[in-house]
Amino acid sequence: MKALINATIHTGDAVHDGAALLIDGPLIAGVVARDALPAGAEVQDLGGGLLAPGFIDLQVNGGGGALFNDTPDVATLRRIAEAHRRFGTTGLLPTFITDDAAKRAEAVAAVRTAMDEGVPGVLGIHLEGPHIAVERRGVHDARFIRAPDDADRALLDSLADLPALVTLAPEVVPHATIRALAAAGVRVAAGHSAASWAQARDGFAAGITGVTHLFNAMSQLGSREPGLVGAALADDAVWCGIIVDGHHVHDASVRLAWKAKAPGRLFLVTDAMPPVGAPPGEGFRLYGEAIQVADGRCVTADGTLAGSALDMATAVRNAVRRVGIPLDEALRMAAAYPADVMGMAATRGRIRPGLAADLVHLDADLTVRATWIGGAMAVP
Repeated sequence: MKALINATIHTGDAVHDGAALLIDGPLIAGVVARDALPAGAEVQDLGGGLLAPGFIDLQVNGGGGALFNDTPDVATLRRIAEAHRRFGTTGLLPTFITDDAAKRAEAVAAVRTAMDEGVPGVLGIHLEGPHIAVERRGVHDARFIRAPDDADRALLDSLADLPALVTLAPEVVPHATIRALAAAGVRVAAGHSAASWAQARDGFAAGITGVTHLFNAMSQLGSREPGLVGAALADDAVWCGIIVDGHHVHDASVRLAWKAKAPGRLFLVTDAMPPVGAPPGEGFRLYGEAIQVADGRCVTADGTLAGSALDMATAVRNAVRRVGIPLDEALRMAAAYPADVMGMAATRGRIRPGLAADLVHLDADLTVRATWIGGAMAVP
């Protein structure tokens, strides 16, 4: 039994001062008073700061100089997860964006193998495309965008045995396909979509439960046509991921979304690319095109945003300092709510007895000092 002491504990439900967090192997055993430690417990003094549930990022394209689309294998997944762990992310969905069908199948197989091998931090997969709207593709390669054919549907059906998130355009994919995915337990999100209000609402009714990177690459809120943004904000049951880097979404728009959404339905994502955890200023290539990284922005030669250079710890800091979201809520947006989105609340995302001992230790500046995955500690 390990006991972590001398840090404010944010469980996701409550805040505890003067308490100790007990870890029993890979699981959380509980939070107890400092004077109630079990006999023989191995005590670790954290020296202040705060201890919170480890961050969960449902949209990670790359990190540590690696891009999942480039080399969809276990080594790449390990490298990406290690890079993001330095910034407090203890669980993530490697995200494979629109690309060749054979590589997409390789990506699914790689995630399945990584999970079988217990690669720390890999929780499932996010397929973002190719069943999206060409006119809202953003940086996605138009050559690969299409409605799902029989082979595509077979791959989507195979996701039923994995924690999986699929981003698609509801006006492109038949409702029967959406219903079948939802019935199989696959989380379906609308994104890269030109859907009207009515099309978005029909998609929600068919089984879409979330929206990928709210405001970005989707039909916008208008006075007479609310679009996908309006439909997502108006529906209290719909989850919305949002990129809080100061580039993808204006801070005021983030705050408006936070005020508009039902409590617990807005969560943080990074949409991270290879620069996270790589040497500063280092660019990368996407679909063979050079992507420049400057001032925290990843852009193509024509200025199109190509993912982000955002890490989850910075997203939390931005939510608190730039947007004005309370710290407790920002921490939930980075851990508890993403776990809820994926149906993982019974295993992770909060500090409760029996949940995974996936934790992050932050100092007063919200800089990561240490992480634990399954009770195993690492420092940046």
